[in-house]
Amino acid sequence: MRLYFAQRIPQWQILWPGVLTAITIGLAAAFVAEHQGGPRLLYALFFGMAFNFAATGEKVKAGIEFTSRQILRFGVALTGVRITLDQIASIGPVSISMVIAGVVLTILFGVLLGRLLRRPLIEGVLTGGAVAICGASAALAISAVLPRNEENQRFTLFTVVGVTTLSTVAMITYPALANFFGLDPNSTAIFLGGTIHDVAQVVAAGNMISPQVGDGATFVKLTRVAMLLPVVAVLSLIFRNGGGGQGAKPPLLPGFLVGFAALIAINSMGWIPQWAVQGATSLSSWCLVVSIAALGVKTSFQQLATLGWRPVLLLVTETLFLAALIMGGLILTH
Repeated sequence: MRLYFAQRIPQWQILWPGVLTAITIGLAAAFVAEHQGGPRLLYALFFGMAFNFAATGEKVKAGIEFTSRQILRFGVALTGVRITLDQIASIGPVSISMVIAGVVLTILFGVLLGRLLRRPLIEGVLTGGAVAICGASAALAISAVLPRNEENQRFTLFTVVGVTTLSTVAMITYPALANFFGLDPNSTAIFLGGTIHDVAQVVAAGNMISPQVGDGATFVKLTRVAMLLPVVAVLSLIFRNGGGGQGAKPPLLPGFLVGFAALIAINSMGWIPQWAVQGATSLSSWCLVVSIAALGVKTSFQQLATLGWRPVLLLVTETLFLAALIMGGLILTH
């Protein structure tokens, strides 16, 4: 035991300056978000990018890398604690089918549109998955199983910025759109939960109409979040087999995905008390804020600017596609 801790202490001495830097940036982002309003993830990203000059410093480099990778995966795994199988079943088979179709078709549409715009396959997968599932959290989860290089990290950050912005726009406009098409409360809940990118914006948009719509939209949204498990598992397998065979391959099923599935199963059995669910949900949110701050430190504004207009068109078109798909499904089935 003494030898174990003796081996670990030097490692943490290397990591703690970078980890502490990311935590400090995350706390600053949370403070501004709480007092001025706005998404914490977006503030964390921009504040982190403002400290890009520190990315090459030897004291913080290892800790920043650890935070952007390991703490990110831990945070994604913890999101599983919010979901139960009863919640998914409660929205009904038609809604479940609509959600699954929306996720699968949006990702495929993203891949196809990305190829038409002459963008790499990974960009279509990443943006399509982020729009289809749960916004910034999905982008971070998917990026964790993609090949590790600067271009993928840069595009992940762009996707986080894009889906967070579009999710805020959707939160404001989609309730009015549901009213324009004359959707009943149940259909409105399905539309909001099936199309808006981030969970927080779904809750806010639903409660703009009524608490009942808010609850229904949240259950639909959590069903989309549950799709993170099969989607990331499939992508992990695809990119694992397509990695070119150089070096050791990653595990068939990443550990954070196993943790995500295990927490869904345990919570579905009612073994996790509500206070623990709330605590784990809060910890998950903080892990994602801190990890996105670390990713921001590794990226500059100039690097994001080099991506051009095509990724913007990709994200916006995928968002409109998903909204049209769910709205069309609701009109046809009601």
